[in-house]
Amino acid sequence: MLDRGGERPDVILMDLMMPRMDGIAATSEVKRRWPEIEVVAVTSFVEEEKVRGALEAGAAGYLLKDADARDVTAAIRSAVAGEVHLDPAAARALTASLRAPRHDQAHLTPREREVVVAVASGATNRQIARTLGLGERTARTHVSNILAKLGLTSRTQAALWAVREGLVDDAGGSRS
Repeated sequence: MLDRGGERPDVILMDLMMPRMDGIAATSEVKRRWPEIEVVAVTSFVEEEKVRGALEAGAAGYLLKDADARDVTAAIRSAVAGEVHLDPAAARALTASLRAPRHDQAHLTPREREVVVAVASGATNRQIARTLGLGERTARTHVSNILAKLGLTSRTQAALWAVREGLVDDAGGSRS
């Protein structure tokens, strides 16, 4: 495959949509077998999952198939220099996913779910502490942990999240 005459390329332009083995798996295999070879993923699709998968597999760049020659050259040069080159649309998709709040209640402990339900009902930290038999500082810590885990910035966002997730009804009542 790459061993003809002992010479190897510096950079491979890897199509992510290939038969038999997808480009992400192929990129991972190339980087495993020949870590010195850089890979630039090339595809028609800008999906955060594909961008993240290619980069996690070791790709040094992500280009769209309609990229002009200057962009392809820039991606290859960046890869050789040990830098990452992303198509602007791919960079936007990746950035948006990093900024988006996580909405998975599986990340919350049972106690944190109780606290977020109380927040959604409008309870203060003091009221949460009294209702759940906690110290006020512990209630405040739970609220902070919930916001961090869900990527939220306010109690209001946490309350809206609880409603969307079905933990409480629109009137703030628990659905447990």
